[in-house]
Amino acid sequence: MEAYTSFAAVYDELMDDTPYEAWKKDIVSLFRAEGISEGLVLDLGCGTGTMTMLLAEEGYDMIGADLSMEMLEIARQKKEGTEYDILYLCQDMREFELYGTVAAVVCVCDSLNYLLELSEVEETFRLVNNYLDPGGIFIFDFNTVYKYREIIGDAVIAENRDKCSFIWENYYEEETGINEYALTIFVEEKEGLFRKFEEQHLQKGYELEEIKECLLRSGMEFVKAYDTETGKEPCGQTERITVVAREQGKKKEL
Repeated sequence: MEAYTSFAAVYDELMDDTPYEAWKKDIVSLFRAEGISEGLVLDLGCGTGTMTMLLAEEGYDMIGADLSMEMLEIARQKKEGTEYDILYLCQDMREFELYGTVAAVVCVCDSLNYLLELSEVEETFRLVNNYLDPGGIFIFDFNTVYKYREIIGDAVIAENRDKCSFIWENYYEEETGINEYALTIFVEEKEGLFRKFEEQHLQKGYELEEIKECLLRSGMEFVKAYDTETGKEPCGQTERITVVAREQGKKKEL
């Protein structure tokens, strides 16, 4: 897994079309349907804390965990001057640790795709199950194989903004199913002066059946899955899938 470094400073600006508000509404609706209207929630792979803040605004006590210290620093800056006492942890999702259990865990914006082996996915699910309250809910999304192979594989994306620009080159490897992002970022430091940064990120697409099997082996219960964009049942052309799973194995206190 690669941690965001120089990209962290411009991540929010370049990802400003990400529908966080819509995702938040879906997540809160799912929480409330499960009777989770308050309590501790972990945002796993929280990045710059956008979803963490949105859920805090909905009344949840938030914990954010991410591997990138640079992304977490931006997340911490966002909460300054607010009423929200969010705990941010610099941790790898494959081996994260909490002080106790939480009512729910969320993991959005294809953070799960940074796990390049099914064994890593399964171990992450096992940890989630361990740190969830009895019957707690896990909501996560992931990019599909179809998206990497047919939509963004071997494509080049370039954007020019006022204070930064980037070239995003994708290379999809059919044999391994891994998509490489080669990022070249130009960030303005002084007026008319830009500094060049380069980063490499690797992600892997998964099929829903693989994810279901990992949930089963990790001890979790699969609840449902839907196309993140349409809200309908996933199909062969679905690019991002949202999954809802439930903790199993703990006994609720009477």
